[in-house]
Amino acid sequence: MRRLLTRLLREECGQDIIEYALLAAFIGTVGILAWQSVGVSVGSKYLGWDTGVQGLYSPPDPGAGS
Repeated sequence: MRRLLTRLLREECGQDIIEYALLAAFIGTVGILAWQSVGVSVGSKYLGWDTGVQGLYSPPDPGAGS
């Protein structure tokens, strides 16, 4: 059993695959967080624009013609 553990600790065959998997997980996590941040920013900008445009609109006064 001791030889098996020693051999597993010294072997580096799967080390590259694990490193690439960890790197891909990190990049994916950063990408998801960035995408959520962009979505929140775009949503708040749109809300500001929408509020500004709605403030420009004034409905016609029905009693102004009499």
